[in-house]
Amino acid sequence: MQGVVKAYDDATGVGVIVRDDDRSEVILKPGSLEGSMFRFLRQGQRVRFDLHGEGDEAYATNLRFGSDGY
Repeated sequence: MQGVVKAYDDATGVGVIVRDDDRSEVILKPGSLEGSMFRFLRQGQRVRFDLHGEGDEAYATNLRFGSDGY
């Protein structure tokens, strides 16, 4: 899955990613960046991620660099 970082607070580790496919928002929970190459994220950054959970309980994991081309 791919999307763009809408918001991220590096102090708390909480953020929001807007998915490319349906424009829905996916939550980044504290610790979501653990095990990834990122230490922090910036607004507008394109990322690829895996979705863990379903519906309102879904959140992003396994973040990696996204690309403009699919």
